[in-house]
Amino acid sequence: MKEMTVEELFTIKNPIIIDIRSPIEYKDGSIPGAINVPLFTDEERQVIGTIYKQEGAAVAKWKAMEMVSPKIPVLLQTIKKYFSNDTELIIHCWRGGMRSKAVVTFLEFAGIYSWRLVGGYKAYRHYILEQLPTMLPNQAIVLHGLTGVGKTEVLKMLKEKGYPILDLEEMAGHRGSIFGTIGLGDGHNQKTFDSLLFKGLQEIKGADYFLVEAESKRIGKAVQSEELMDKKMRGININLNTPINQRVKHLVAEYVQPYQDEPWYFEKIADGIEKVLRRVKNSDIKQSLIQTLTDRNFPDMIRILLESYYDPRYDHAKQEYEGEFFEIFAENPVEATEKIASKLNELSFHNRELNNQQ
Repeated sequence: MKEMTVEELFTIKNPIIIDIRSPIEYKDGSIPGAINVPLFTDEERQVIGTIYKQEGAAVAKWKAMEMVSPKIPVLLQTIKKYFSNDTELIIHCWRGGMRSKAVVTFLEFAGIYSWRLVGGYKAYRHYILEQLPTMLPNQAIVLHGLTGVGKTEVLKMLKEKGYPILDLEEMAGHRGSIFGTIGLGDGHNQKTFDSLLFKGLQEIKGADYFLVEAESKRIGKAVQSEELMDKKMRGININLNTPINQRVKHLVAEYVQPYQDEPWYFEKIADGIEKVLRRVKNSDIKQSLIQTLTDRNFPDMIRILLESYYDPRYDHAKQEYEGEFFEIFAENPVEATEKIASKLNELSFHNRELNNQQ
C-alpha cells in the first residue's frame, strides 16, 4: 500500500484528493479541492459509533463490513471517474485509519493504484495550524475605507494584476457586517477559514508583502490569528475614499439587486435591521430605518445606515492601526485600483531603496 505524508501532499501538482469521510465530517472541515465520496452516510457512521461504544470494536467492524460490502462497486466506479494516469489519486479519512486503508485496498484489487494520506484530515489540520504562523510575508499593506467603497472589488482587481492578495472575507464566507452573509450562505467555520488561508498563503509564497482588507478580528464565524492581526496592526495603511452616492449605488448592486426577489430576502434584511435598532439610540434614526424597511426603500435605508451607523463606528476602528496612512480618492473601484497600484509600486521602489542603503 502506497502511503503519503501531508508534507509530501503539498509537493504534488494538482493531486486528486478523495475524502471518504461522511458528509457531516466533510462539511465540518476539508482539504480545499477534496472530493467527498463517503464510505458511510451520516446515519451509518452514527450507528457504527454507537455499536463501538456499547458492544466493542469487533462487533462495530463487522457491522461496518455489512454496510460497506454492497456499496463497493458503486464506490469504486465513482472514484474511478476522477482518476487519470497523469494525476496522483490520494485517499483520506479522519485519521488515516481503517476507512482509507480499506478503500485503497479495494482500488488496488480493481487495478487503480492510489495513495493513502497518513494521519488523514487530522494530520492535515495539525500541519496547517503549525505552519500558518510561519507563512505570513514580512509586510502587510492594509486597505481601509468606509463601508461601500469597494475594498473587496479593488483587492480582486489587484489580484488579477498579479499583486499578492489575501481575501479574508472570501475565506470566511462573510462580508464582515451585520448583513455579511446575504447571498453567501451561512459563512465558513474556523476550520474552513484556516484551510483557505493556508491555501491563500501558499499561492503568494515568496512575496515580501501582502495586501489585505482592514477587518475586525472576527469575520462571521472565523477568527483571525494573533500573528495575522499583529502584522496588520503594524502594517502600511491605504485609506480609500469614495463619494457616498457611489457607495450607496455599489451596496445596492451588491446586497439588493441580485437577491431582492428571493423569498428569504426581506426576512434577512429585517433581522439585520432589528440588530441595528438595538444599538441605535436616536429615535428619529430608528423611525427612519423602520419606515424604509416597511416601504422596502433599500437605497434610502442603506444611506441612513452608512451615515448614522457604519461611518461613525469606522473612525474608532482606524485608531487601532499603528502604521502610516496614505489617502486615495477615487470615484469607483476601477479608478481606485489604478491609483492604489501606482501607490504600491511607489512604496515598493521606496522599500527597495531603503534595503539597499542598509
